[in-house]
Amino acid sequence: MPSPMLDTVANAPALPDQVDAVIIGGGIVGATTALELAERGLKVALCEKGQIGCEQSGRNMGWVRLSHRDPREMPLMIESVRLWEELNARTGGETGYRQCGITYACASEASLKDMVHWLGEQHAYGVPAREISTAEALAPYPGLAIDLVGAVLNPRDGRAEPQKATAAIARAAQRLGVTIHQQCAVRVVERSAGRISGVVTEKGRIGCSMVLVAGGAWSRNFLHNMGIRFPQLRMKSSSLRTAALPGGPDVTFKCSDFTFTKRLDGGYTVSGGAATKHDITPDSLRLMRPFIATVLREWKSIHLGLGATFFRELFQKRRWGADDITPFERTRILDPEPDADLVDPLLERIRKVYPFFRDVEIAQHWAGQMDVMPDAIPVISAVDAHPGLFVSSGYSGHGFGLGPGAGRLTADIMTGSAPVVDPHEFRLARFTDGSAITAMSGVTRR
Repeated sequence: MPSPMLDTVANAPALPDQVDAVIIGGGIVGATTALELAERGLKVALCEKGQIGCEQSGRNMGWVRLSHRDPREMPLMIESVRLWEELNARTGGETGYRQCGITYACASEASLKDMVHWLGEQHAYGVPAREISTAEALAPYPGLAIDLVGAVLNPRDGRAEPQKATAAIARAAQRLGVTIHQQCAVRVVERSAGRISGVVTEKGRIGCSMVLVAGGAWSRNFLHNMGIRFPQLRMKSSSLRTAALPGGPDVTFKCSDFTFTKRLDGGYTVSGGAATKHDITPDSLRLMRPFIATVLREWKSIHLGLGATFFRELFQKRRWGADDITPFERTRILDPEPDADLVDPLLERIRKVYPFFRDVEIAQHWAGQMDVMPDAIPVISAVDAHPGLFVSSGYSGHGFGLGPGAGRLTADIMTGSAPVVDPHEFRLARFTDGSAITAMSGVTRR
């Protein structure tokens, strides 16, 4: 399938015998946690079954947004934006972060009312988002002809480059001593005397006292093998990028029909809520009860499919041991076929209403699988029943922008440091302690 072209990261020549922490998963959360732990003097090994940043972290829109953010995520997102602002200097690499602003254009009074409602949440944190007139909303996009009743602009919202950022962070972690092992799936976690004592990978054993599961859409599979319930489903989002368009608008644009975001290469990434699909799987049925409210909330934005994915996952191994070939080795990279029939009409719509895009060529399509939780916020938590085991996953389509702050909070929890924000809302136990599970912002409705 057509994958985005990622910046690459060198592989360590061999597995270490012993480290303080093993991180499972080389997305932006795993990479930033590795960097944070290394900056605190810990010895870290990061194991990735495929390539650094090859799944969700390299296939998203690149948004770094405070707007329409779940209130439970806002303190962490405030910290993330602060960290994004210094990330190029901190890593010595190009993450593509630019504070470009995002215009949220509203075609109905109902959608404008919804966006204005979220302004109150942002203003409580000093975020300078504001309601703007139709004329001000369209000013950065000369010639754009769509019917609006108003808009919201957040100048602090920004973008980064999904194909660059995670690699830049991982290389910075390497310079601090983190060993990175790609094409190296972790098979099982070992315990001794009731605590984590190591992992067994397809290439051998690494001793450790802490393990972080930051496996994105694979976290449910891995944790299930350990007897840990993790209510996570996958949703597929398709995108396209255009060829370079010199002189185009810098401010990201979102309306009910489409979104477009400028890239460092001068092209634009195009997507939208209508390009999101959920392929029904056995887990869809197993987890129907906790997800029903979220599905009903986003029903108009989700395309459902039933096909080969259902039967492939029906017969996929759900339990394995240290000597077994795991699902992570059989599928190194989730590289789903993009739904061009969903995303191409978005570009056609843009061409019709915005002359700047009229003759642009499509350079590439791709798709990615988002990991989604019933309340659409992540788990960043210790696993109480397994001392030394931690989870940072379930970011529900919000994880790229949250990545730097999530890595910091995850490292705080792993090291017993004072947490940068209160982690209570992100605890794994919320799914078993009787807490109300409610999606406030959602996945596609953002």
